[in-house]
Amino acid sequence: MKSYQVNVFGIVQGVGFRWFAQQTARTYHIVGWVKNESNGSVLMHIQGKETDIIDFIATIQQGTGFSRVDKIIKEVIIPFDANSFAIR
Repeated sequence: MKSYQVNVFGIVQGVGFRWFAQQTARTYHIVGWVKNESNGSVLMHIQGKETDIIDFIATIQQGTGFSRVDKIIKEVIIPFDANSFAIR
């Protein structure tokens, strides 16, 4: 099990990106949360199998019809307790 903080930059607020991240996390069995940041980015804490995390990030990098992902920064964090993926 791996845990990461993921910062997503681009057009990712007000376009359904957090909902998209939540649905994608369910598809790849990722737990954690996602929230908007005041600088216009989106912050996530994610946890799951490394292969699922790679697929999850590859999918969210494509964005939705209205979003555009310019940059993703992924940092290892300590494991946390979660059993779902929440929108904050």
